[in-house]
Amino acid sequence: MTWHTCRISQHLTGLDPPFYALIMAAMRKADNINRAKLRKEWPDVWNELDNRFNAPGGLLPGERWSNNDL
Repeated sequence: MTWHTCRISQHLTGLDPPFYALIMAAMRKADNINRAKLRKEWPDVWNELDNRFNAPGGLLPGERWSNNDL
């Protein structure tokens, strides 16, 4: 890793994202090997990400979008 990577991580945590949002983001950006590792450690997070990826607008059945969701 690099100094730049560390600085980006500081920026991301400064945004105060929920922990599982960071895990989902890591899953989206990961190469195949690291994605498999993340999927193994957090299978429920992977399943939700996969379901939302394949759902229209990322909304699961019964969910509605709201301005409060941002």
